[in-house]
Amino acid sequence: MIDRQNLQAFHPFSRLRSLLEDIPAGPAPLGASSPLALSIGEPKGQPPAFVAEEIAANAADWSRYPPSRGSQAYLEACGDWLQRRYEISTGIIDPERHILALPGTREGLFFATMATVPQTTTTGDAPPVVLIPNPFYHVYAGAAVAAGAEPVFLPTSSETGFLPDYKAVPEEILARTVLCILCSPANPQGAAANRRQLAELLTLARKHDFVVAFDECYAEIYTRTPPAGALDVVDQLGGSLDNILVFHSLSKRSNAAGLRCGFVVGDEKLITALNAIMLVGGAGVPIPVLAAGTRLWRDDEHVEAIRAFYQTNFEIAQQVLGNRFGFNIPDGGFFLWLDVGDGEEAAKKLWQEAGIRVLPGAYMSVEDAEGHNPGAKYIRIALVFDAEVTKAALGRIAEIL
Repeated sequence: MIDRQNLQAFHPFSRLRSLLEDIPAGPAPLGASSPLALSIGEPKGQPPAFVAEEIAANAADWSRYPPSRGSQAYLEACGDWLQRRYEISTGIIDPERHILALPGTREGLFFATMATVPQTTTTGDAPPVVLIPNPFYHVYAGAAVAAGAEPVFLPTSSETGFLPDYKAVPEEILARTVLCILCSPANPQGAAANRRQLAELLTLARKHDFVVAFDECYAEIYTRTPPAGALDVVDQLGGSLDNILVFHSLSKRSNAAGLRCGFVVGDEKLITALNAIMLVGGAGVPIPVLAAGTRLWRDDEHVEAIRAFYQTNFEIAQQVLGNRFGFNIPDGGFFLWLDVGDGEEAAKKLWQEAGIRVLPGAYMSVEDAEGHNPGAKYIRIALVFDAEVTKAALGRIAEIL
């Protein structure tokens, strides 16, 4: 167990700053700013111009507190997008009952953990469990610890297709599990679960009565075919939203990370509980932002252009890297997960020789019982810059490593 006062242990960028702070940055690749941050998944493109127009048109509402669940127009836009994107029978999702506006998926996942983890347990002194993939996005573990749960990290490697093997989880752990978090397409590896895997996880969750939080913030950033989502298997399992929370965001889909706008859809009881805790400790989505978000969820054309941007960068990566460092084009997301032998040493070398900041995979992972960190030999690279900078940066990375 990690003390909740030490949540910084799960923050990879704090660890990266400490790693590099005493190392001078080398000259950046031709055409790139110095230093060049390929460590963080922050889009460099801009959202559609109509975002600023909608915010300006609704500027009078900055003086009003946000509606707790989101505006009716926003909820309906989210519901309509879900119907377009996933195979859901009409009538399963009622936007007013099953959808909650969120200021981003990170915030929603944190508060959903708070709302899900009980204050008391029926398993004696053993704390409730939150199942988390390893490597993982830091908020998953931080939220589990803050809620007083035990994070149980499930290995994801090339042997498991970079997704957790839930069949390998011991029964005694499943008996204590209250929440399972799955990111698909995964951050950092980009692997997407198929329908069979999603259906098996939901079946397991209902058997043991735990909630599955599906983090699908990269669902629209894919390289070949649209990845399956949890809602694609709802009909297959009887049409119920029981035990399901699915998180979506405009940060990656629409180049709108700073807008802080997303939503969660799922079990009405869980949505109500999450809304209640957000009312106490969270922040709603401001009305002007809801107006911009409504228009973004109703527009798919700009997403195609954003997706094409990342597909071009992956094609460049394939040209530059070939089959080195275990490179492959992932199912989704915009990260490279490269096997460089020692991620920390590679990060220091790239910073010192080329002013390129990448994230050591060990900083997104924890050691298992045998002391093995599944991310230790990797680095994560975000392909968020334009084609010219991406090509120059990857060329230098390949040359140096």
